[in-house]
Amino acid sequence: MPGNVPKHQTASEIDATAADWAARADRGLTPAEDAELDAWLGEDPRRAGAYARARAVSAYSERAAALGPAYDPRRFEGRKKIVTRREWLMGGGAVAAGLGAAAWVGLSMTGRGQAHLTHVGEMKVVPLDDGSVISLNTHSHIRVAYSHNRRAIHLDDGEALFDVVKDAARPFVVLAGETEITAVGTSFVVRRLAGLPVQVLVREGIVDVRQTAQPVATTLRLPAMNRAEASDSGPIRRLAVAPTEVERAMAWREGRIAFEGDTLRQAAAEFARYSDTRIVIEDPQIARETVTGLFQANDPVGFSKAVAVSFGLRTQIREKQVRLYR
Repeated sequence: MPGNVPKHQTASEIDATAADWAARADRGLTPAEDAELDAWLGEDPRRAGAYARARAVSAYSERAAALGPAYDPRRFEGRKKIVTRREWLMGGGAVAAGLGAAAWVGLSMTGRGQAHLTHVGEMKVVPLDDGSVISLNTHSHIRVAYSHNRRAIHLDDGEALFDVVKDAARPFVVLAGETEITAVGTSFVVRRLAGLPVQVLVREGIVDVRQTAQPVATTLRLPAMNRAEASDSGPIRRLAVAPTEVERAMAWREGRIAFEGDTLRQAAAEFARYSDTRIVIEDPQIARETVTGLFQANDPVGFSKAVAVSFGLRTQIREKQVRLYR
């Protein structure tokens, strides 16, 4: 709870504290609480984005509750909420949170049978009408297909975090190509990029991963702190992950990219998901060099300059392109 919060928190702890602050803000903050919130936000750059997301979800839930059980988000057209200066700067409507081009573009109301997408460098919160919430990463596309007995989400491209409300009568299913991920109540990430295996990372709870492209469909039960990779050509691979790896995998929610021994070629491909500026590496030896660290997702030029210093390289910067060479 606010007031007794350690300065160093995990992403999950930050989300929980942000939700507490959002609830208190809905009731109104005293001047002392307002100062305490500002202090908490200033201690960790990840907290601004978490608080803005929590405020967005809180606003959605508040409106839904006020309208009663017959509320249908597809038909709702409410008045714009007056936001504070803090919320405007952090993005009560368009959540920039200091992320520059890699920015949260705000809250998207949804119901059954709707599609949602983000462009390069954008991120979005999508609350669902059962209380579950989807956080869409850059350049991603989903389709919502809820029915009376199943909550289905089609991930056509990109990456999303799913925070699922429990409903045993209606399983929550994410369909990513030939990979099917089923959960009742949990928090997990699914990543689907062209030419790569579908990746599933479980933060909390348990999910079942099923590969429907195989002659005999196989299902793998995946608990928290585990990751799975599923491709059309082979069995599902399961890998245990450390909490620090989960933190790195979730860095995109704060507008950052985390590398841990990735090659520069892989890093260049990852930056291309967040920015129109391309990192060009023509020398295969340079492309195989590895990098570790946390970088701003919307700053491929800054990343390239840092890499150049580390590896004794040179940079050539042109419009929408930065070249690394010796």
